[in-house]
Amino acid sequence: MKSVLTLLVLLASASGDSLVAADKPHIIFVMADDMGWGQTGYRHHPVLKTPNLDAMAASGLRLERFYAGGPVCSPTRASVLTGRSHDRAGVLSHGYALRLQEKTIAQAVKGAGYVTGHFGKWHLNGHRGPGAPIFADDPRNPGTFGFDEWVSVSNFYDVDPLMSRQGKFEQMQGDSSEVAVAEAVKFLGKHKAGGRPMFAVIWYGTPHSPFKALDADKAPFGELNEASANHYGELVAMDRSIGTLRAALRDLGIARDTLLVFCSDNGGLPEIKPDTVGGLRGNKGSVFEGGLRVPGIIEWPAVIQPRVTGYPACVMDLFPTVADIVGLPESVMVKPLDGLSLKPLFTRDVPERNAPMGFRYGTKRALIGDRHKLLTDNLRSGEFQLYDLVADPKESRDLSAEKPDVFAQMKQQLLAWDATMDASFAGKDYPEGEVSPPDPEPVSWFETPQYQPYLAEWKERWEFKSYIERLQGGKKNEPAKGGAKKKKRPPRIDDARREVQRRLGQSD
Repeated sequence: MKSVLTLLVLLASASGDSLVAADKPHIIFVMADDMGWGQTGYRHHPVLKTPNLDAMAASGLRLERFYAGGPVCSPTRASVLTGRSHDRAGVLSHGYALRLQEKTIAQAVKGAGYVTGHFGKWHLNGHRGPGAPIFADDPRNPGTFGFDEWVSVSNFYDVDPLMSRQGKFEQMQGDSSEVAVAEAVKFLGKHKAGGRPMFAVIWYGTPHSPFKALDADKAPFGELNEASANHYGELVAMDRSIGTLRAALRDLGIARDTLLVFCSDNGGLPEIKPDTVGGLRGNKGSVFEGGLRVPGIIEWPAVIQPRVTGYPACVMDLFPTVADIVGLPESVMVKPLDGLSLKPLFTRDVPERNAPMGFRYGTKRALIGDRHKLLTDNLRSGEFQLYDLVADPKESRDLSAEKPDVFAQMKQQLLAWDATMDASFAGKDYPEGEVSPPDPEPVSWFETPQYQPYLAEWKERWEFKSYIERLQGGKKNEPAKGGAKKKKRPPRIDDARREVQRRLGQSD
């Protein structure tokens, strides 16, 4: 046995790869912001070239039916971290805070010996508005949820971003995607020598609006309008950063033993031309395919042989997959889960998914199985549509009347799943049996007391200027005639929360 172990060490040293990956590979999650399913070279986009994503897809597992956790950003981020549909975790829409009672993948792998890092967009601390650096004492900063190190912003970010390194504000230089990857690569290089497995999350701000690309990156798109040219220019830089990351993994000798995942947080944008969703129906905010289906690539050279699969999978599957690979106990996750392990798919074709995937956003609902999809734009209307995604991926022909048995079965499944979601939202999944502390209302960061001392300086920053000017130039709380102050209206409850409260019989 001793001679066998010696041989393995020698072989690993010769190849430059670590032995960490036998049961605990390095793990990196990379996610774009508003990138549609059709915005890759391998999907034959008419103007965008993505050579680095194409190379990753060609050497890994390319999932043609991969889904975000929801049709907008914060919900998907919550689903990535928890393995649960976002409403269970209180993240009903963009800018909602992740509940402190949730258990995250970062906390789980940290407990298993991993060193953890987050780089880029966070958007789970209850703040809206353009990405601002996050305070060290923010109760929902990345560190709270298991990240040892973080260089992060609250929301989307662009060229020369102002970021936070564990609470210390830092001015960065360059394209935002390249900044995030550079920080992640530093993290990997620093900790490789320590021998611990590494978990890194890289969440881009690209290609979310407002669009601002480097001149050289938007130059090839001169025939497009200004917004589209900058949008696609941002994606050029993002793709380049993917190349930088993969090259760094090779240079560090850990590429073979790294599980690298790429996806987007929701479907593409309707205002960007050419088409962002590859001809699918719907866009960001919709539960049609164009709002939920996103690029999905998983690369792990030591385990995964290159291939393309039509197996339906989603971001909720990532936590259960990692738990399966690393051997984490079920206790590291809050139940019920909505994801399942994709580990079997890494080494063989899996004919069917054991359970359909549920999605909801406000009054919208969707249930996606191996072949069919049931959806409604308004649950209260009682009107549902049924589609065959294999024969009709563009969802052009409603089969509700033609397949009554499938329709009835999926409707029953969806309504049963939806009832569990309401129970989860009410806090029934937690030991306390309730949500504690109560969910905070989403708020624009520039309206909070903590950020007020910075507004005068930040007012000149292009990404903040219009927001701060609108705040300072408004009439909020100004003295009314007669010297009395106007009453400040109570915090608005978003339609998403209002809808769930209505279903639970709670008052606004």
